[in-house]
Amino acid sequence: MIDAMDGLPDWRRTLLGLGSTIEDAIRCLDQSGLQIVLVIDTDLRLIGTLTDGDIRRAMLRGMGLTSAVDSIFHKQPLVAPLEMGRELVLQLMQINRIHQLPVVDANHHVVGLHIWDEILTPAGRSNLMVVMAGGKGTRLRPHTENCPKPMLEVGGKPMLEHILMRAKVNGFRRFIIAVHYLAHMVEEYFGDGAAWGIEIEYLREQSPLGTAGALGLLPQKPDEPFLVSNGDVLSDVNYGEMVEFHLRHQAAGSMAVRQYEIQNPFGVVKTNGVELVGFEEKPVYRSHINAGIYVLSPVALEYIVPGEHCDMPTLFSNMKAADEKTIVYPMHEPWLDVGRPDDLATARRQKH
Repeated sequence: MIDAMDGLPDWRRTLLGLGSTIEDAIRCLDQSGLQIVLVIDTDLRLIGTLTDGDIRRAMLRGMGLTSAVDSIFHKQPLVAPLEMGRELVLQLMQINRIHQLPVVDANHHVVGLHIWDEILTPAGRSNLMVVMAGGKGTRLRPHTENCPKPMLEVGGKPMLEHILMRAKVNGFRRFIIAVHYLAHMVEEYFGDGAAWGIEIEYLREQSPLGTAGALGLLPQKPDEPFLVSNGDVLSDVNYGEMVEFHLRHQAAGSMAVRQYEIQNPFGVVKTNGVELVGFEEKPVYRSHINAGIYVLSPVALEYIVPGEHCDMPTLFSNMKAADEKTIVYPMHEPWLDVGRPDDLATARRQKH
């Protein structure tokens, strides 16, 4: 992998050498923020391109972080010659519905990258976002004895503010916050959201209804898919891309998931009865975990009984049992569930 160095133009941070791993590609995407990786040979010639969508599909096929990218990148990407003018570039990108277009010279060396302006300044979205902020945060005591968990400060401002501002950057303007424990602290801090250039309303739970149950209190049923996030999840996920993913798959519910790895600290002995058949040295077990971020279509609300407790896994199970389409959204972006004091300390170090 070609190291990204301070002072280099942003497009240089997208470069990745042949033979690199999926983990290298994820790091490259995170460093550049341009949502594309340009795979090159040792002479800086463009070999192919790779996006976060390609990585998600590879992970769903069972590939791991140490798998090579060579089998998953696009080997004949659309490119623009150095001399192509701006208007023609924009037409080419619009016709092909692409947001990034590599620029190459006569020898196919990478010399730049065109970025569709709208990807950096997304248009406002009409989709609603609901944030669950009513929990007592008992595992975070004593920090939560006099402060609701989403209002704990990270980097000088409440976790909930980080979530709202991340969504605002992605084009969201309409929010509903579900509150219960020390609700007045949330409402007094954010008010109607005008100070942040957004609109905020509140759902007030009389008793805890779970991560999905509070949706039964919505004053009116949304007429398009809406986002739901736990109030203690800090992530760099692009909420707008998650909504688009949900729409493309025409799902009733989409659940963001992350790959979680556990390494057995011991060598594993494989047996067949009393016969020893092999060894596996400190194997790594991989699985997908619930990341606490969801997109729901309006039909999902039909599976919630107003006033009854319901968690998101139960809602998704009920929808699946009724043959509604439920899918996962594999995410690789930085993510932290701030559920314990150690997690809070980690979050504060990272945002310092």
